[in-house]
Amino acid sequence: MTGLLVAGTTSDAGKSLVTAAICRWFARQGIRVAPFKAQNMSNNSMVCSDGAEIGRAQWLQARAAGVEPEAAMNPVLLKPGSDRRSHIIALGKPFGVLDAGEYATGRTGLAQIAFDTFAELRTRFDIVICEGAGSPAEINLRAGDYVNMGLARRFGLPVVVVGDIDRGGVMAAMFGTLALLSHEDQALVSGWIVNKFRGDVGLLLPGLDSLRTLTGRPVLGVLPWLDRVWIDSEDALAAAGWRHESRGGGLRIAVVRFPRASNSTDVDALAAEPGVTVTLTADPDTVAAADIVVLPGSRATVDDLRWLRERGLAAAVTSRAEAGRPVLGICGGYQMLAETIRDDLESRAGLVDGLGLLPTRVMFAGEKVLGRPVGKWRGHPVEAYEIHHGNAVPFEPVESFLDGYRRGSVWGTTWHGAFENDAFRRAWLIEAAAQSGVDWAPAGDARGFASLRESMLERLADAVEEHLDTTSLLRLAEQGAPSGLPFVPPGVR
Repeated sequence: MTGLLVAGTTSDAGKSLVTAAICRWFARQGIRVAPFKAQNMSNNSMVCSDGAEIGRAQWLQARAAGVEPEAAMNPVLLKPGSDRRSHIIALGKPFGVLDAGEYATGRTGLAQIAFDTFAELRTRFDIVICEGAGSPAEINLRAGDYVNMGLARRFGLPVVVVGDIDRGGVMAAMFGTLALLSHEDQALVSGWIVNKFRGDVGLLLPGLDSLRTLTGRPVLGVLPWLDRVWIDSEDALAAAGWRHESRGGGLRIAVVRFPRASNSTDVDALAAEPGVTVTLTADPDTVAAADIVVLPGSRATVDDLRWLRERGLAAAVTSRAEAGRPVLGICGGYQMLAETIRDDLESRAGLVDGLGLLPTRVMFAGEKVLGRPVGKWRGHPVEAYEIHHGNAVPFEPVESFLDGYRRGSVWGTTWHGAFENDAFRRAWLIEAAAQSGVDWAPAGDARGFASLRESMLERLADAVEEHLDTTSLLRLAEQGAPSGLPFVPPGVR
């Protein structure tokens, strides 16, 4: 078998979840399948069992495929630290920085890493389902591309293009994507998948027939809008998913929307808990009114702390703590709670004042901590992962909380993923709710978070089974792009 590249007309067309869905469907057929994304740009990442850091989406796709996540599934990860600079993770480890001006021209070495890794990965699996990035029609970047058509051309991969019909204009986006590609690139584009459709598909059929005629490529299916499939978002806090879970009332949690939020999937499990409403916010009044406030991870701790102060959010958080109402900081958010932060690495700001809500001092070190720690809290086992340069050290006795500390209603830890542990999450929520004067208890029939994630993956695969032409998908993966696909002008020369 060869493989398949899932591209998209735009970012957020649904490539990540469609790739996960196809991986799960192939795995159901007894095929040993692996996901691959040559280059991911995301601040949501995960630590594999061997200590390698990869994009969260590829970790989820590996879970969908039923295989162990590894660095080879996402050999290049770019983590934006500002609008003009990204930190490079190559084969799971820090590799340097990439400035915006170098994006189109300075990635030759990264491309070779990705190509070599893909070539090795597919020797170990029956099929590799690749996810593209952004759109393959970003012709300004085509010369240095190694994640979309550059990867497809290098290895002869057939390409299916996903379009988000919920945005509108999906037919134009699909036709335009093809028409902007060169003759050689077009030869690999083998079909279309319409994603996020609501309503009567019969109303869509005339347009799909026209798309087939105009492009000479089949529409491989129309995936419906799946409104309860939202966990493990790749790029941003999954506010849309949280809104679907929110029912009003109950325990109200406000999550601060940092400009450089990272590993924000930490609060997915809180949003999935019955009787809990999670709100993503940059509003001080919302922070003041919530029962619990969460400062999530940040890829730019000092810069996001400055933003917190400029928006009046720092004062709202401090007032909560002084009133004995709970504040939780995770990783970068935890570092902000310190008395001082010494950062000569990330922001190069030197010594800056933290919020002073925990008796700790944070020092940024050159060596990144990557790990899969385990521990206990109140007798409840906790498995987590950690990704950080900043290390907090207390300067007076203070109560421990996981790997961090707690003083009164202020809680902090660097451990990501801790709240996916059901018993720990619910015990902590009960205690934090009591600090806020809310009588909250978990629902007796509440599902565990791992079970919820698994059910979402199953729903995705069910949608592939029901709505996509799986026979054609399998044929493409086995035989590659069909010969003689027509060229659609004008094409890029």
